[in-house]
Amino acid sequence: MIKKSTFLKFIILIILTIATIFILKFNSEFKISFYKYVYEDNISFAKINNWYKSKFGSNLPFSDYFDETLPVFNEKLSYSEANKYKDGVSLSVGYDYLVPALDSGIVIFIGEKEGYGNTVIVQQENGIDVWYSNLKEVNLKLYDYIKDGSLIGNVDENLYLVFIKDGEVVDYQEYI
Repeated sequence: MIKKSTFLKFIILIILTIATIFILKFNSEFKISFYKYVYEDNISFAKINNWYKSKFGSNLPFSDYFDETLPVFNEKLSYSEANKYKDGVSLSVGYDYLVPALDSGIVIFIGEKEGYGNTVIVQQENGIDVWYSNLKEVNLKLYDYIKDGSLIGNVDENLYLVFIKDGEVVDYQEYI
């Protein structure tokens, strides 16, 4: 049986979706600003998810119907040396090092980045996009929500990190 709160969330979602479609159809100024915001600006899905979680108590609207999985991996970043590398930092880590997430967020990119190799970009709840690069293997899927300490993947000996806020590269020393 569907809970009353779940049904209410679903009805609100439908109403908001229909209202947005209606406004987009008949208000060209709203449509232009909406498309600019959605397709050109950097939307923080992690912040939206965090807000949703604070208001409704879960990451997903229907999370009550899923079994809760507990993390198997929950580590902190450790390295022996840090050196500037391109826009970020190269961290010397052990061979076949398991890379932990620095903070909670949403995976917004998985793929190759020129000069960085295999890369995962996590949009953290604090507004920072973190590139985890030079990965040998990736243990995530696109749009996964991860918590700090979750397993990103593994690297051979060097992990490259880049920190970006509002489209600008920021100094890595504040974040590691």
